[in-house]
Amino acid sequence: MSSEILSVLEYMEKEKGIPRADMIATIANALKTAAQKGVNSGQELKIDINPKNGQLHAWSLLKVVDSVSNPRTEIHIEKAQLHKPGILIGEFLEKEIDPSTLGRIAAQTARQAVMQRLRQFEKDRIYDDFKDQVGNIVTGTVRRRERNDLYVDLGKAEAVMPGKEQVPGEEYQPGERIRCLLLSIDSTPRGPEIILTRASPKFVRRLFELEVTEIADGTVKIEAFAREPGYRTKIAVTSTDPKVDPVGACVGARGARVKTIVRELGGEKIDIIRYFADPKEMIIEAFKPAAPREILIDDKNHRIVLKVATDDLAIAIGRKGQNARLTSRLIGWRLDIEEFHAVGDDPRGNAVALLFKTYEFDAALAGRLVDMGINSPAAFEGVETDDLVSAGFTAEEASAIIARVTQKQP
Repeated sequence: MSSEILSVLEYMEKEKGIPRADMIATIANALKTAAQKGVNSGQELKIDINPKNGQLHAWSLLKVVDSVSNPRTEIHIEKAQLHKPGILIGEFLEKEIDPSTLGRIAAQTARQAVMQRLRQFEKDRIYDDFKDQVGNIVTGTVRRRERNDLYVDLGKAEAVMPGKEQVPGEEYQPGERIRCLLLSIDSTPRGPEIILTRASPKFVRRLFELEVTEIADGTVKIEAFAREPGYRTKIAVTSTDPKVDPVGACVGARGARVKTIVRELGGEKIDIIRYFADPKEMIIEAFKPAAPREILIDDKNHRIVLKVATDDLAIAIGRKGQNARLTSRLIGWRLDIEEFHAVGDDPRGNAVALLFKTYEFDAALAGRLVDMGINSPAAFEGVETDDLVSAGFTAEEASAIIARVTQKQP
């Protein structure tokens, strides 16, 4: 049996990296527990394994008494002194027993304990090996797909990429090499589970950090980020060095840097813009080449109304509203895009608005004045009550209008 134990110790130490002392403690505790429940029930045992040769020794611990009530746990003082002269009442005598008497169940229990410790060590090793890689990009081999989850072999462990972390439209075949971001390590009843992602914005951010040295060393900083996996990504960057163009650094010479990232993402479009703290400047920068004609900012509700020309409307909104959504996420404001109507497109409406603003007339009343030709404050010059009455206003309405105009004149 000693040779078998020694071979187990050597295998676990060399192949699995489990310390010999750890395995000895595991086997000894398993043998002791099983033996105390089996043929040696009721006895207090001591188990020792020699780490050099694997030799197993076992002892029964007996309390020295002057009157024995339980021979499994006690020994008379006279009998004890035959084994160990000078031993006193109350002390414990270690009486060596044949390990084979521990029983077959104890051996099976020890084997199970070894396998359980091996599985636990594998779980602990997976966590220790990968806990420092969370947030980094790892490369693995696609193994299989179960339901909508993709399982990837990382060499030392198997990881999973849930369906929600996969990019729509990307297909992965068994045996294919794949790069992913190690998103997290989750604890499950089966042990630690490594979660991968290609859909998270963190994946693209990490690609930029690896590809763009200025981002890695802190010269260029990604201030804002928005992504729709598989379709488009928008990033806003700044530079701590006025001599470094943050957008140019990310794009690279002839677009070399960003092209490398686009290839890794399967052709996903990437927009890189300069970051501005002022949301108005940020909007103008984000919507290029579309040029906003009017920008209305509601600070209280954190809302921006953007008015663009008809020709730029499709560009501003983007395919299925994609550009508008990404820009809204990028700046962190609710964004509404409307078609811009220049002054003069609605002469009557503009004239009514002017009278309403100047004299605070009722909108319907202002409309009637415009229809009779009074389309501005200057048009009231020379107008009298009789002129309004002859145009269809009552005497009371005419008097009130002239009074209001007179009152509001500078």
